[in-house]
Amino acid sequence: MAAAAAGPGTGSGPGDSPEGPEAEAQERRRKAHGMLKLYYGLSEGETAGRPPGSDPLDPTDLNGAHFDPEVYLDKLRRECPLAQLMDSETDMVRQIRALDSDMQTLVYENYNKFISATDTIRKMKNDFRKMEDEMDRLATNMAVITDFSARISATLQDRHERITKLAGVHALLRKLQFLFELPSRLTRCVELGAYGQAVRYQGRARAVLQQYQHLPSFRAIQDDCQVITARLAQQLRQRFREGGSGAPEQAECVELLLALGEPAEELCDEFLAHARGRLEAELRSLEAELGPSPPAPDVLEFTDLGGSGFVGGLCQVASAYQELFAAQGPAGAEKLAAFARELGGRYFALVERRLAQEQGSGDNSLLVRALDRFHRRLRAPGALLAAAGLAEAATEIVERVARERLGHHLQGLRAAFLGCLTDVRQALAAPRLAGKEGPGLAELLANVASSILSHIKASLAAVHLFTAKEVSFSNKPYFRGEFCSQGVREGLIVGFIRSMCQTAQSFCDSPGEKGGATPPALLLLLSRLCLDYETATISYILTLTDEQFLVQDQSPVTPVSTLCAEARETARRLLTHYVKVQGLVISQMLRKSVETRDWLSTLEPRNVRAVMKRVVEDTTAIDVQVGLLYEEGVRKAQSSDSSKRTFSVYSSSRQQGRYAPSYTPSAPMDTNLLSNIQKLFSERIDVFSPVEFNKVSVLTGIIKISLKTLLECVRLRTFGRFGLQQVQVDCHFLQLYLWRFVADEELVHLLLDEVVASAALRCPDPVPMEPSVVEVICERG
Repeated sequence: MAAAAAGPGTGSGPGDSPEGPEAEAQERRRKAHGMLKLYYGLSEGETAGRPPGSDPLDPTDLNGAHFDPEVYLDKLRRECPLAQLMDSETDMVRQIRALDSDMQTLVYENYNKFISATDTIRKMKNDFRKMEDEMDRLATNMAVITDFSARISATLQDRHERITKLAGVHALLRKLQFLFELPSRLTRCVELGAYGQAVRYQGRARAVLQQYQHLPSFRAIQDDCQVITARLAQQLRQRFREGGSGAPEQAECVELLLALGEPAEELCDEFLAHARGRLEAELRSLEAELGPSPPAPDVLEFTDLGGSGFVGGLCQVASAYQELFAAQGPAGAEKLAAFARELGGRYFALVERRLAQEQGSGDNSLLVRALDRFHRRLRAPGALLAAAGLAEAATEIVERVARERLGHHLQGLRAAFLGCLTDVRQALAAPRLAGKEGPGLAELLANVASSILSHIKASLAAVHLFTAKEVSFSNKPYFRGEFCSQGVREGLIVGFIRSMCQTAQSFCDSPGEKGGATPPALLLLLSRLCLDYETATISYILTLTDEQFLVQDQSPVTPVSTLCAEARETARRLLTHYVKVQGLVISQMLRKSVETRDWLSTLEPRNVRAVMKRVVEDTTAIDVQVGLLYEEGVRKAQSSDSSKRTFSVYSSSRQQGRYAPSYTPSAPMDTNLLSNIQKLFSERIDVFSPVEFNKVSVLTGIIKISLKTLLECVRLRTFGRFGLQQVQVDCHFLQLYLWRFVADEELVHLLLDEVVASAALRCPDPVPMEPSVVEVICERG
């Protein structure tokens, strides 16, 4: 076995061995063994199971190629005890059985393959035998054919040379015949109108006639052809100048004239001149569509007319020009670009005139479709005439229209807001005119807020059409960036919110003492609307805008917090103005009631004046009105005898002590000094303090303005005894009802105390009314 394995390793072949058949069989077995190793992934020098690094020539290696069983047994008997020998035997028997089982499994699994391979090999042997016979017959036939071919070639060699010469002579004669027949052929083609065929005939013969023009016969043919060619060129020019045919026919004429050798520069100018005439006719037809009668077609139809007429004609002219006059170089290209730029500018002007007529419409869908087709149509001429800048000009028109539409929608939002305000004014005025109850402020506020929000959403949906994916210009940088950020967000949404705030603030600047014609309820409603925008609506609208228009622009935008601060400031100004207007209304009543009365000769009071009842009624109505839109607010803890405070103050010993010096001779004292000392220890009242967003703060501000006005009016009058008592009764009546509207009842006490004290200071005979009488009169009133 070792010798068999060593034989191939020495490199000896079958031809070197003295036993030829045995060595050849051994070599086949070696090759088969190597193929099996290759199939199972074994290397030439090792097999599966032999540890790496072992000696491949070791005769005791069971898996080695040089394994010797005798040496292996001797080694086991010498080195291993009996128990290990028995274990080795058991292990070897187990391995033999496993190998037998694997071999049987391998044979069973590949049995069909072996049978099929055997049948295939048998068939291949039969087929190869037949093929060898057929190849032999084919080789014999090829040899016979080659012999016959050689003999035929040798026989026909002389005739072949003569035939070749005769064929050459025949071709030359046919060419000469064509030359001699050329004038008649050209004449017939010209008569039949086959100008292209005539030019091709002339082109085929031109080089030959020029080469042999020194021969008289060829010279005569050339002269006749030149005369006919001149007539042909004249007819082509006439056909070209007439311009009755379309651009392809005229391009064909120019191509034939160029083939006839006409000057390219002159033909270039004539081609552009005729093209200008056709395109100007298209422009005139478009301009006629813009006339007052008949009615102009819709913008989509207009752009279709321009695209199929002018733009299509311009594309034909440009492509024909580039094919015909490519040899003109940059000068010719610039001439074409200037031509397209001039006519394209006129076409763009007509398109812009038609688009301007759409600015009043509220629907963007038709306009965007028209702009999309307009932009798509100009892609082809824009690619053909890049130097003319047609595509860029079309994009600028689309961008300009988009900006105008944004401005239109901004004006629409402003008009909608003003319309809502007009509706609110009418709703507030209608109940008074009809004498019936109208909608509440809360309902009007909800209607205004929902109407404005719906208009904003409608405007966003309308301008969103410019950024739709199916629109050809939506991928332009302007519509991916500036249009979304600066146009829609800043120009439309932020611009409208700021415009709304400015419009609302304009009501705070109304002339007139009573706030002009602005209803106070409108001021209150607008202040609440701006406050709602500050708390939630602005954030919602801007979030909606950012979601619909994915901004890819890094330009700075207005933060939400800035807009919210502006809205809150507007709400504060409106509410403050509302307090001033309502305070002035009540103050006007109080001022007139004080100025129009003769306080020195008034009668003894028997009831509360009607104006004081009107003040309480108006204050109550204002309280109800403000409560519809604003929360209650925080009040200071009220005392249990708030309704009695005025009475106790004005009838207390302190008041009697204040008035006593005026009518008690035994205790002379300056009442002004007492009043000034009292003011030093009283709390200073800020009449126009900031108003908070709640009902208590609003009513407190109105009451402070009203009572301060009453105080100042009292200081300008002189009172008799009964006049002072009437003031005392009126102030007590106001105290009974006004304390519940303010945040701190002490404020009402202080102001009314000042009113009575000022009246007492201006009374020559300051005798106050008994507290019980004051109480009875106020309860009866």
